[in-house]
Amino acid sequence: MRPLNIGLSQEQRQGAIDLLNSDLSDAYLLLIKTKKYHWDVVGPQFRSLHQLWEEHYTALTENIDAIAERVRALGGYPIGTAEGFLKHATLKEDAGTLPNAYGMVENLVADHEQVIRNMRDHIDRCAENYHDQGTADFLTGLMEQHEQMAWMLRSFIEGEQISPDGKLSADLKVPVQMK
Repeated sequence: MRPLNIGLSQEQRQGAIDLLNSDLSDAYLLLIKTKKYHWDVVGPQFRSLHQLWEEHYTALTENIDAIAERVRALGGYPIGTAEGFLKHATLKEDAGTLPNAYGMVENLVADHEQVIRNMRDHIDRCAENYHDQGTADFLTGLMEQHEQMAWMLRSFIEGEQISPDGKLSADLKVPVQMK
């Protein structure tokens, strides 16, 4: 195999590849959870959540392919097995549980926020430790997409919230802070 000569050492590329494979693993688990919730959501929010999650899993699918291709561009091989995804992911499965619509949204918000925190760390590490500004920039774009998805999901549960039993609850109102 012809060695890569892209201005990064094998060690630098491998460091970035390892981070990308972790991000790939998280993206796959988030995709699975989003699809599962898309299929199983019920209640008055069904249509809006069903459509929103279809948009999200479509974007996640495209991102997964882009991450795998970035790994290949750096001379590595993307993780491609369920076992590998579970081993390298920071997100956890919710196997055997099916929350209500509100719980689904909260779970996805938490997962997107975890991915955002991971990517912030990975962006810094790619730029500072591995001198791979290309991967840092690539991850910045993905992080911004997760920030957008998390915001949309948070917006669903902010303000007057729907309690876990599906009723509007004055007790769950979140105060709006003005600056």
